[in-house]
Amino acid sequence: MELVSVQCESSNIEDCINSVLSKSQELLSSKSGFISSSKITLTFGAFMNLTVTLLIDLRGNMLKGILAEYSTGRNKEDAINRTLEKLNRFLPRDAQVVNFEIGTYTTPVTRRTYAVGVVVYNAPLEKKSFTEFTITERRELLAGVLETFNYNPRVLNISEIARMFGVSRDSIYYDIEQILKERKINR
Repeated sequence: MELVSVQCESSNIEDCINSVLSKSQELLSSKSGFISSSKITLTFGAFMNLTVTLLIDLRGNMLKGILAEYSTGRNKEDAINRTLEKLNRFLPRDAQVVNFEIGTYTTPVTRRTYAVGVVVYNAPLEKKSFTEFTITERRELLAGVLETFNYNPRVLNISEIARMFGVSRDSIYYDIEQILKERKINR
């Protein structure tokens, strides 16, 4: 588990949102795992303050993201609905929303109403065919399967595995041999 945070404080709503989005893309693109929980703090006043703190579980891997949008409207309801429309447009298909926050602010002089929405999500990674796996990816998958069966290669159907990956049986035997050698070295 790892805690990470992105934060911005600005007198300009658009600048603050863009800053948080660029920081989060940079931060999350280099991390494996998935977001198990989050806390979003959104405050308004002379400055808008947006802080998103994430707890990343390093087991497994998903597409992780933060969406943030804002809109103006005739009133709070109108501004919120416009913001939600924007967020829904960019939320990935099959996304699992971890957390969300909607806040509104009405400027004292112009009486303009703003709504800001933030969504934290996980989404499944694009699945690729076994035939598209690199040698390293194939060996990582085989190593996981071998570990499950206590490193006993006799339980595997080598012909079926070779067919799934689109390689020869010899390639699979060689992969298994390398995995077992590496395991001996790391013991």
